[in-house]
Amino acid sequence: MLRDITLGQYYPVDSVLHRLDPRTKLFGTLVYIISLFVADGIVGYGLAAVFLVTAIRLSRVPFRFMVRGLKSIVILLLISVSFNLFLTPGTAVFRLGFLQITWEGLQFAAFMALRLIFLVLGSTVLTLTTTPNQLTDGLEKSLGFLKKAGVPVHEISMMMSIALRFIPILVEETDKIMKAQMARGADFDSGGLIKKAKAMVPLLVPLFISAFRRATDLAMAMEARCYRGGEGRTKMKPLKYEKRDRAAYGLELGYFAVMLAVGIFL
Repeated sequence: MLRDITLGQYYPVDSVLHRLDPRTKLFGTLVYIISLFVADGIVGYGLAAVFLVTAIRLSRVPFRFMVRGLKSIVILLLISVSFNLFLTPGTAVFRLGFLQITWEGLQFAAFMALRLIFLVLGSTVLTLTTTPNQLTDGLEKSLGFLKKAGVPVHEISMMMSIALRFIPILVEETDKIMKAQMARGADFDSGGLIKKAKAMVPLLVPLFISAFRRATDLAMAMEARCYRGGEGRTKMKPLKYEKRDRAAYGLELGYFAVMLAVGIFL
């Protein structure tokens, strides 16, 4: 399951989405996430699915590679679906003691599962088609208006991009530590919940030590390169909108307008 986490990874390939300005992709991701909460019904989720499939096709990232990231949210998905399935009141379909499944619960649980899946895949498209440096520059530019209020935009953008970049690194480190501990006789699978929790101790301790070591090395490397924050810094590759970015903005706003109309009138 650790190898199936795709959030935070970058997939190097030449595609339309890879060539878009990171601000365009950030805005599109935000619009898509908001539209998932606006969607209400089969038509709305159908339009969201069409938009997502189109984005995946344009990214030229293999669909099988992208879907792998859903394995890491299976437990969260099951918990969310179970709560909505059994705790939503309405017309009973199945009853066993105090537990009952309703038509409304079935519908709400299905829509909740779709929303969560679309949310993860939509966010994954952004990280797979945008490098950490581009993501930092895009966030800093997009949130530049907050500088007037004293918000350290550059530092916040840097922290977010570093956190995303560290996800695949820590996943790989966790996999190495698990294999090393299993070679020494550790068992992470058998036993009850308490035994499994105790078995995680020899995994978590070296993982935290490794994470702090990597953070210290990164801080030293940034200081050695005279990094002093974003004030007065110039960009080697300044962001500039192209015609394709303006066209993408038009498509994103058009999609959101259609989703709003569907949510209001249907």
